[in-house]
Amino acid sequence: MNDSQLLRYSRQILLPQVDIEGQQRLLDSRALIVGLGGLGSPVALYLAAAGVGHLTINDDDQVDLSNLQRQIIHATPDISLRKTDSATRSLSALNPDSAVTTLPHRLDETELYDIVGRVDVVLDCSDNFTTRFMLNRVCVRQAKPLVSAAVIRFDGQLTVFDPRRPDSPCYNCLYPDQAERAESCARNGVMAPLPGILGSMQAMEAIKLLLGIGTSPVGRLLLFDALHCEWRELRFRKDPACPTCAVV
Repeated sequence: MNDSQLLRYSRQILLPQVDIEGQQRLLDSRALIVGLGGLGSPVALYLAAAGVGHLTINDDDQVDLSNLQRQIIHATPDISLRKTDSATRSLSALNPDSAVTTLPHRLDETELYDIVGRVDVVLDCSDNFTTRFMLNRVCVRQAKPLVSAAVIRFDGQLTVFDPRRPDSPCYNCLYPDQAERAESCARNGVMAPLPGILGSMQAMEAIKLLLGIGTSPVGRLLLFDALHCEWRELRFRKDPACPTCAVV
């Protein structure tokens, strides 16, 4: 690390759980962020700010005026730009230490398998079940930790799947039915700060995984009711008959 980096990350380096060795570990780390919307925006910004050395960002959409209420990585002048281009500009302005690779198209499972094999952690910031189940299958096969969150209306949820642990359930254990749900933010709405809260927590869990510190909510689904400011926790186990992780 150079003097500029020591100053930039000084507040993290002061933490005994991080120190210079941990900060260097972050600088050497690689993360994949799938989705650059309400969740992916704070995830990408905080991972870059914390000094994660390489971010691969994936989204096949363009910035729309209706996005700006919650997708804070994009701004009004970015309307009609590809989200990957808009996000790259914001991330580079925030921290040029973080290299960014853009994937401005919808990934198929073969391509995703190759990409996941080259990163240390995957963050599911997508907005559809097809992508979530595909990410889960690939992360299970590649034994890579997956930090998952979802938001709608005033409700959010967060969990971590870590197939490196033999006791870790996967997304398919939590949701046995792989059919697409009809609910979406476009149809049902979402309060602006909610994805910021859950996305920030995703970034926190990813950083903990990269540093190997703390306790991850593996086998625990954290549910947030923003309207009443209440948290609940549901515990779930690995399904021995799961068609995704039981056959690996």
